[in-house]
Amino acid sequence: MVILTVNTGSSSVRLAAFVIKGSRPDMQARGHFQTGENDPGTLLRAFLDDNNIKDVSAVAHRVVHGGVNLVNPCVIDSGVESEIRRLSSLAPLHNPAALNWVRICREFFGGNVPQIAVFDTAFYSGMPAAASTYALPGGLCKKFDIRRYGFHGLAHSAMLRRWQEISPYLQAGGRVISLQLGAGCSITAVKNGQAVDTSMGFSPLEGLVMATRSGDIDPGVVTYLIHSAGFTPFELEKLLNNHSGLLGVSDLSSDMRVLLESESPEARLAVDLYCYRIRKYTGAYIAVLGGVDAVLFGGGVGENAPFIRNMILADMQWCGIELDGRANSDTIEREGCISMSSGRVGVWVIPVDEAAVLEREAEKFIKGAGGIHE
Repeated sequence: MVILTVNTGSSSVRLAAFVIKGSRPDMQARGHFQTGENDPGTLLRAFLDDNNIKDVSAVAHRVVHGGVNLVNPCVIDSGVESEIRRLSSLAPLHNPAALNWVRICREFFGGNVPQIAVFDTAFYSGMPAAASTYALPGGLCKKFDIRRYGFHGLAHSAMLRRWQEISPYLQAGGRVISLQLGAGCSITAVKNGQAVDTSMGFSPLEGLVMATRSGDIDPGVVTYLIHSAGFTPFELEKLLNNHSGLLGVSDLSSDMRVLLESESPEARLAVDLYCYRIRKYTGAYIAVLGGVDAVLFGGGVGENAPFIRNMILADMQWCGIELDGRANSDTIEREGCISMSSGRVGVWVIPVDEAAVLEREAEKFIKGAGGIHE
């Protein structure tokens, strides 16, 4: 029995195949592909053929936005598909791509192979009202389902799960700040296993500076561009999602590796702004949690850029965070503790394994464990 996982990001797709034998799934293959000009059908066919993957029993999809109605993993039927499509305007870089992969997989495997949606927003469905509510008229928010949903839930829950295994002496992991730093970036505060705040809100635009997304911005800038510069909603959406962030500030690249090698003032400013925003949120979440037991780094930048990790957490001994310079430099693309033993806060790099989260949910469905309902 084989479970295929499909994890569509804003600029790439991760595919993985698990063979279920006994109590533990074995990963048969995995691949990370840039979407860009590559046809999804061609990518999928090559992945299946190159790895001799046959007899797929289920497909599990990461879906970024589930809104207020889709808060549990579920089988993708026409109703679920319609709701994901309706929410595409709130996650324009992600939900349409996920639906495209659902269509491709249906064409490849037929309608009898179940496709299961696992939602990034679900991890935050229990956030306190003070963290999930915008200061807008209540009737308006209720009518249009306006609230802070949070995203990257699979990544943050995967980091949290691993931290709980590392630190069984803390109740459900204690007070944790996790950072998912990739093309999209977010930071989450968790207390005793429950997400209490996160940087992304109504859409994946809010919060940290990202590869091409602006993160936090004064809404007045948006209305100014509408009234004074004649921007249309579509143009603003493109500006904030595709032409801002590291790319917009540096006017060079959205790739952190390129910016770190550049000597241009704009590239340095982009990196400084990126790290400053994360550092500011980290301080805020320490206040929200009343202290912190662990800071966790995941994602392409979080797992591979010691310089960025150091810029974010340097000189934070005042709150118990003490980086070990050598451990930080040596920890790339692997799990490891990068804090000094003398520090009160554990700082860890934890490679994010969203595929394992997707596989577990699909396996629950196949084995009839009641974890997934239509």
